[in-house]
Amino acid sequence: MNFIKSYFESFLSLFYPQLCVGCREVLNKNEDLICLDCLYKLPRTNFHRLECNLVEQTFWGRIPIQKATSFLYFNKKGRVRQLMHAFKYKSKQEIGFYLGNLFAREILSSKWFKSIDIIVPVPLHPDKLKVRGYNQSEIFAQGIAEVLNIPVKKNILERIKASETQTNKNRLERWDNVDSIFGISENEKIEDKHILLIDDVITTGATIEACAFEILKVKGTSLSVASLAYAAN
Repeated sequence: MNFIKSYFESFLSLFYPQLCVGCREVLNKNEDLICLDCLYKLPRTNFHRLECNLVEQTFWGRIPIQKATSFLYFNKKGRVRQLMHAFKYKSKQEIGFYLGNLFAREILSSKWFKSIDIIVPVPLHPDKLKVRGYNQSEIFAQGIAEVLNIPVKKNILERIKASETQTNKNRLERWDNVDSIFGISENEKIEDKHILLIDDVITTGATIEACAFEILKVKGTSLSVASLAYAAN
């Protein structure tokens, strides 16, 4: 049966070849979603190995965090943009989960995440969630959680007001756009917990700051931050 299945899949690939979501080249049989060349060339930040990295510096003087990191550098013309666009806007949820797995395997050698109790994704407003069908930060968080064996709590942090897209806004406009739009639904579930807050892209850090402001109101909480990508201001 396995031989028949393999033969059938090979036959279908002649007419409907699987393409790499990064470069759109045809995938080899042993490749999945992203070709080996794109995987090798992904612009990793390696911030999890660096003290006082650029993501941590983003939040200096703004919020107290234990550790902050991002998996990849984002720019408007690179492979990461292609991956992010497919992930967020073309319903390719498997990309976010796959990259979450990949990122988690790379930080397994670090000690900083071992004290984390729960993972909390930055939420979407219910209206936007209904339109998109999924929360990209949650999908990335689930990919991380599978490897690190840390639970994801998706309903603790809530987006209580809608906001405009952050694209093309400066730092002040981004903060005004997310000020007071988040809330905590069940304080007791995060009391005395070290939380890893997950977002898809960090630029000015305004969204993370707004979430952190609410989380850190809860007794005994401490906070670390991670994102799929980091975009320099």
